[in-house]
Amino acid sequence: MSQQNSTQQKQRPTPVLMIPIRRCGSHALRLRLNASPDFYSPYPMHIVDFMPLVPSYGDLSVDWNYFQMTIDLVGLQNSTMVKWDEVALDPVSIFEAIKDKPRHVHMIAWEMLFQAGAQNDAKVVMDKSLDNIHYASDLVSLFDDMLFLNVVRDPRAQICCINRAIIHDFDTLLNSLTWVKAHDAASALAKKFPERVLTIRYEDFLMSQEAVLAKICEFFGIEFLPSMLDISTSQEAQSIAGRSALWETNCFAPVAANIDKFKKALSTEEIEIIDTVTKDYMDMYGYERMTSANAPVTDDIIESVRERSELNKRKAWIDLKTVDPQDYQLRQFRSDYLGMLKQRLANTPSQQPSVSQENKLQTIA
Repeated sequence: MSQQNSTQQKQRPTPVLMIPIRRCGSHALRLRLNASPDFYSPYPMHIVDFMPLVPSYGDLSVDWNYFQMTIDLVGLQNSTMVKWDEVALDPVSIFEAIKDKPRHVHMIAWEMLFQAGAQNDAKVVMDKSLDNIHYASDLVSLFDDMLFLNVVRDPRAQICCINRAIIHDFDTLLNSLTWVKAHDAASALAKKFPERVLTIRYEDFLMSQEAVLAKICEFFGIEFLPSMLDISTSQEAQSIAGRSALWETNCFAPVAANIDKFKKALSTEEIEIIDTVTKDYMDMYGYERMTSANAPVTDDIIESVRERSELNKRKAWIDLKTVDPQDYQLRQFRSDYLGMLKQRLANTPSQQPSVSQENKLQTIA
């Protein structure tokens, strides 16, 4: 590593991305690791929802475009359901810190985390935006010290949870295909950069919290603390548990008996679909199949369930508005913010670079 990179690392925390797909027990791990004063991982921005807007900002070598993206990402963080406690982010400070570095949407997002982590005296910052596994190659090129925590969970249990999440599809087959796509990306990353990726199984964490947390801490280069085992002391855990039905168990100790809870929630047909689509990874990670794993999976079937999923998703939003109006309003506010950005970008052309800017600035968009 060059002296310049070494100096840079001393000036900011080490970056970690948790991968590869949500509903893997990620909050349970994040909240416990946050007991360390050397570690900082706030509620994630889930920048994946912002990515379709990136091309509309135009040439990021133009200061106007890049600063506008910086402002908008700070706004996205402010629109999340859970705010970053006692953290104030200034778009000017963020822009000034990165304007001469490779220009990229992820550079902005991580500088936000670095500055928030520095305000909390952290040595390691972790982004729990698991979907960013699909941008891992960009992250590796931007940060030569980036680490990845790959959290694996029995796909039947995980997809059972995903099926109930309004952020995903409302069909077992579609979510199984999404699960495999995420794990394909994580597996490729682990093979290419084995020293950067630590893979753990959520079930192992349930059975032995201390051993798994200690292993993670060693990988991150921070000290394991016994206080990580007592989630009742986490104010954030208590707070988010009441924000959404998706997080209501985060203020309690994990229950090992829930490992097989999916057996009561999924039909035999759904279990066979998951066994079929995810069987290679089930074999890799030691999950025993319960069926012959021969469910039919064709393009016609996928298309038909996609239509049904969209109908169920619209119904879920209507139900959420009635059952948990605060959760609905917070999620809708974020969606409205992204919609506002999309409309503004469509109506306002991006700036073009001047000759001097073209010569001075580089972009890796």
